[in-house]
Amino acid sequence: MDINRKTAFYIIRDVEAKKAYSHLAANNHIDRQKPGKQAFVRELAFGVIRHKMYLDYVIGNFVKTPMEKLHSEDLILLRMGLYQIIFMNSVPDYAAVDETVEMAGRYAKGREGFINGVLRQYLRDQAYVALPERGEDEVRYLSIKYSYEPWIVKMWLDEFGAEAAEKLLSAGNEIPPLTIRVNTLMTDRDDLSKRLSAQGYEVNPSDRFSNVLYIKGEDVIGDRCYRSGLYSVQDEASLTAVTTLDPKPGETVVDVCAAPGGKTMAIAEAMNNNGEISAIDIYKRKLYRINEQAKRLGVTIVNTWSWDATRTDSDLLDKADRVLVDAPCSGLGTVRKKPEIKYKKWDREMDELPLKQRDILAASSKYVKPGGILVYSTCTIAKRENQQVVSDFLRKHADFEKIETKQLLPSVDHTDGFFICKMKRRESLV
Repeated sequence: MDINRKTAFYIIRDVEAKKAYSHLAANNHIDRQKPGKQAFVRELAFGVIRHKMYLDYVIGNFVKTPMEKLHSEDLILLRMGLYQIIFMNSVPDYAAVDETVEMAGRYAKGREGFINGVLRQYLRDQAYVALPERGEDEVRYLSIKYSYEPWIVKMWLDEFGAEAAEKLLSAGNEIPPLTIRVNTLMTDRDDLSKRLSAQGYEVNPSDRFSNVLYIKGEDVIGDRCYRSGLYSVQDEASLTAVTTLDPKPGETVVDVCAAPGGKTMAIAEAMNNNGEISAIDIYKRKLYRINEQAKRLGVTIVNTWSWDATRTDSDLLDKADRVLVDAPCSGLGTVRKKPEIKYKKWDREMDELPLKQRDILAASSKYVKPGGILVYSTCTIAKRENQQVVSDFLRKHADFEKIETKQLLPSVDHTDGFFICKMKRRESLV
């Protein structure tokens, strides 16, 4: 059995059955199985997850059993086989079928004939598979074509219009570039670029940031330069939240909802490891990750503690020159890296998210000194969690004024989707 396809199967099964995060499941199984072609594994696993609804629509054309009654292993294997046939030009059709049927002999014993039959019927009759008519139900058409829950499609159609929404849906299915932030406390971009190139990585400088590189290669976070603290993996949209905050050496900064600590470390590097950073998160277990990263990067100015960010910590009142509120959100801006987010159902948690975000922003604003800076950011693309939260906050807090807002979009900026609003606390109220 092919170890690469086997590893991809385990990743997909964990995401489906255990609701695991795809990037964590991928790292876990690649580390355990040691496949020879990591890029192939990631393309197959993430590709199946990205296009799950479309693949299921195709399968539904060739099976009589209702989709919800198919065994999960059957469905995963059919998706894997079809994905290779439809999307992976590097895989011959016969190999996609034969390898999938071989896997069925282990993971769907007794169903090999069924799986073989569906895949071969698709190869014969694929020309007859058509999407629903767009004019009859645009939401359903786009939902199936790009594999998103209908509520997401409807929201983006309402907020951006048909053309921009479709570009956004399409961009969410692209494979994002891998970007790394140079640890300027230890090295510079040119030196790190030379080191990584010498190790066989393909490296290119970012046009946006002087401390960012685009990198291609295997096992980036297992590289010795990473282990030595010379760089961290971070998307340019996430880093934009830090550059908008614009922390200075010697200042006091509070990073609310800080885990896993990527922005915290970027703030420390921007401050040249000079000043004081309070990194707060409600989950104690996640604070370990922040402290671990600080040690790896040589950062010594970060203090961490557990706190419910919806409440104000009286020890921090009026103490901070700058406060970053990277609020919990629906995460719709990160679907390129975490495609399982596209299938999140609308639930009570979604209803309550803006209320939680407002509470966190209001509580955290009390840490800002007069004249200080407050930045609110999310990794989502939804006005109810972004512009509306900020608007409500400013309406109730006359001591703050808006300086600038940014909405980064994968379809426009080729980054994760991020919302960033920079505000300033007035020196005094007239």
